[in-house]
Amino acid sequence: MKLAFKWMGAASLVAVLLAFGSAAWAQGAASAAAGQATPGYTTAEYNAYMAAKNAANPQDKIRLLDEFIAKYNTPALLKYIYGEYYRTYFGLKNYPKTIEYIDKYLGDRLVEAPERLPALVNRAQAYVAGATDAALQTPEMLTKTRDTAAQGLTALAALQKPANATDEQLNTTKKTIGFMFDSVAGIAASYQKEFKAAQTAFKAALVLNPEDATTHYRLGVAYLQDTPPQANDGFWELGRSIALKIQGDAQVRTYLRGRLVQYQQPGCEKSADEEVSQLITLATASPERPADFNIPSAQELQAARDDTNNFLAWLQEGGQHGQVMWLATCGLEYPDVAVRVMEIVPGDAAEKLTLKVFRAPTQEAMEAATAPNMEIHIMGQPEAKRIPKDDFIRFTGTLTGYQPTPFLLTWDESKVNADDIPPETPAPGRRGAAPARPGA
Repeated sequence: MKLAFKWMGAASLVAVLLAFGSAAWAQGAASAAAGQATPGYTTAEYNAYMAAKNAANPQDKIRLLDEFIAKYNTPALLKYIYGEYYRTYFGLKNYPKTIEYIDKYLGDRLVEAPERLPALVNRAQAYVAGATDAALQTPEMLTKTRDTAAQGLTALAALQKPANATDEQLNTTKKTIGFMFDSVAGIAASYQKEFKAAQTAFKAALVLNPEDATTHYRLGVAYLQDTPPQANDGFWELGRSIALKIQGDAQVRTYLRGRLVQYQQPGCEKSADEEVSQLITLATASPERPADFNIPSAQELQAARDDTNNFLAWLQEGGQHGQVMWLATCGLEYPDVAVRVMEIVPGDAAEKLTLKVFRAPTQEAMEAATAPNMEIHIMGQPEAKRIPKDDFIRFTGTLTGYQPTPFLLTWDESKVNADDIPPETPAPGRRGAAPARPGA
């Protein structure tokens, strides 16, 4: 899934850097433009450079730059030529070419240390903007991108505060740009399937900007794609990205739900919708994952299904045990469940009927009950209306609903064991005795 990143514009970031003393590029370009006698280029070369620099049409500018490269070999001017190339390609949204010429620029021996950081910022921006381009996903490009992001962080750490700037301005600038370099390193590592490195980079980015929804999403994906998946961290980060109103909210919800179903293989998929809602509610209320937060795996759910002795006890307990048992058993059909009938509610059609019943491990507990803890929805068995209140019956049904407080289970597509339904009472005047009830 492709999600958009929002960075400061190229001009804004470079302007910030220049304001903090990285003005070597501007000063050098101004010297060349003024025609100052700098050793290393001729008047003809200078005129060719200026013609390319001043071309208003981007395609004309590219053509003139190509002609300069083809005709001249001028080390003193190459860094300016490369700078014109990459800024022009950036404006044309040709990000592979932008990065190609930024790398040429950074490789020029005449580029001074203060000039490198703005170019590294531009490279990071171009990579983010074009990251899905196949040309930017080659092994060589991904390695280079991680390397230049690391170089950017090193250069940023060395950035000195000028006399006319405050500590707050310096810190804000460093956070903004450091966040971008960390994010780019994480994106490239994710494409390389080096998910632990991606996690480290994204977590570093979130230290600088903890409210960035897209980085939470990227971190969540890196956790879930790791081997083995780090499920609790991954699902929490996805929930946090939604809580922070990520762009493409519906896509992220769909991805989260799909990964949840794949990871858990729950008894009924509607439970995944409930889990997603609960997760987002938690992630909205707190920026930190609760210590007891747990998304049970398919193996945990299967173990709960097999633990028939704790089926009712865990559901009645609620909490983590109740949630695990519900996820494990929702949608499953259970045969011959013994219950006490406490109320019979006619449905809106002759073939529909609801039995409110009580289930407990012992008959004594069922006899002592004063309120139902289950509802059985019966369809196509009108004779079940003959069951008297307080009778004990067995039914087969599909578990479809769970309410922890007050405790109540709902069963659909249910059928009462035919042997437990009283025979029809003969009409008045009809000869012959009613057949004996089974077990009487």
